[in-house]
Order: sequence, then structure tokens, then C-alpha cells
Amino acid sequence: MNVPLMASAYQEAEILLIEDNPSDAELTIRALKKSNLANNVFHVKDGEEALEFIFGNGRYADRDPNRLMDVILLDLKLPKVDGFEVLKRIKADNRLKLTPVVIVTSSQESRDLDEAYRLGANGYVVKPIDAGSFIDSLSQAGLYWLVINKPPR
Repeated sequence: MNVPLMASAYQEAEILLIEDNPSDAELTIRALKKSNLANNVFHVKDGEEALEFIFGNGRYADRDPNRLMDVILLDLKLPKVDGFEVLKRIKADNRLKLTPVVIVTSSQESRDLDEAYRLGANGYVVKPIDAGSFIDSLSQAGLYWLVINKPPR
């Protein structure tokens, strides 16, 4: 199977990256580019901004909230509104509840893992410390959620 070829067919995928750490955001975007998946990545830096983007209000009032993302990459430890609350709000909305939400976090705590899945997370990726491993892990996660996985629509 030629994964890069398959990925190029999906390069118009819409990805929302919710990440407050600029270095982690940059590495995530590099990983998605490596897999030809980074054409439409929207990056927001905290939970409050994420909710405004997702629901089309506040500073994103001109964004159509019916334009759904193909996957949401969500950090848990966010300023203003934490990732658990963002996840809760996404999964409580009938329009959004089937959108895949993948937790991308440095937390290896079992209580965080359990809570994320209890709230409806579709995946949980622990950020590797090494930049090369980080890029490889996120590249694989992106390929899985945007190419291999077939979500309901």
C-alpha cells in the first residue's frame, strides 16, 4: 500500500489543531505536511478560541459553524478552557458528536486517559519528547484518521 499516494487524495481534509504550545503546534503541522495532509489546518491556541471557532461565534462569528472538520486534534492542558471541557462541548452537540476528536497530550496519567474516553474521545496520543518521534507519531495518527479510518457521515 502506497500511503503517501493515498494521503494526496485526501489533502483537502479540514483539520482543527487546538494546541497552546507553539513548538508542539509547529511539529504537528510538520507531521501533517510530511503525510500531505496539511492543506487545511486551522490552528487555535486555547480552549476559548477553539469553542469560538467550532461554534462560529466571538472572533469567528463570520465562520460557518456548519463547516465541519474531518478531525480535531485536541491538547488537554489548555489556557482559559481546558481540553476536557472543549471535548465535552463537542460531543454534546448533535452536529459535531461524530467528528473524530483525537487527544494529543503530554499526559500519561491514567485518569486523563480514562476521562478523555469517557467524554467521547476517539483516540489518545501521548506526545513523544523526541522531535523525530513526535513527527512520526502525529504523521501516523493523521494518516489513520484521514485516510485509513472511514467515519460515518
